Amino acid sequence: MSDRLEEDTVSFRVENRIAWVYFNRPEKRNCMSPKLNRQMLRTIEELEFRDDVGVLILAGEGSAWSAGMDLKEYFRENEHKGIGAVRQAQREAYSWWERLRWFEKPTIAMINGWCFGGAYGPLFACDLAFAAQDAQFGLSEINWGILPGGGASKVAAELLSFRHAMYHAMMGENLTGTQAAEWGLVNEALPADKLEARVLEVANVLLAKNPTALRSTKFAVRRVREMTYDNAEDYLIRAQESANSFDGEGRKEATRQFIDEKAFKPGLGAYDLSKKS
Repeated sequence: MSDRLEEDTVSFRVENRIAWVYFNRPEKRNCMSPKLNRQMLRTIEELEFRDDVGVLILAGEGSAWSAGMDLKEYFRENEHKGIGAVRQAQREAYSWWERLRWFEKPTIAMINGWCFGGAYGPLFACDLAFAAQDAQFGLSEINWGILPGGGASKVAAELLSFRHAMYHAMMGENLTGTQAAEWGLVNEALPADKLEARVLEVANVLLAKNPTALRSTKFAVRRVREMTYDNAEDYLIRAQESANSFDGEGRKEATRQFIDEKAFKPGLGAYDLSKKS
């Protein structure tokens, strides 16, 4: 299927409050075409406010997560059409990466194979990331005679140390999933046959936590990275006040279970969401 219909470039299913979303161009190593980018935005927007979705997992069909941007359909064909087409294609890609960064619920990247170049955009957009040990991560742009653009250099600088970011971007050498975990690109690397089970385990832990607190926490961590300490402190105080106003009963119930029932210890797990005073 070298010429998939637009709606077939992304697939998803919802099971037990988990949305499994897949890059679905395995014959192209799931590289991102304009069709895929448009369909991914539609999919994310459809899932974001569904009551039966509490966590989103982004995975790839076949042997790759995503090999980056489609060189023919995203770059060459749009460059021939002119700057307007180039800007439109960029907007379609960056818009779903942004929507994924600020998705209302926790997101997890499950990287089963190649993750190259432009795929660093959705990699960074996901809150957590787990990879197969034999996955391949690469910024190969330097080998093409270009710089890692489209946010890729920013992702490297955000997630890696200065020396690792420079080496990764300038050398054009791939990292295995194991190296990616050691360098901080992903949370963990696991044997390929253990990857899905670990991601599912993490997703279920997240589902057991207060959803308002999760939303506030993921937004807070992303926002404060660009703030001074004083600005971050003030922002976090106001964000906590806002969260309490939006879901004050959740905090009261957790406090009741801790003080009155002595039913849970915050350092060992979440309070029971199913109980209400």
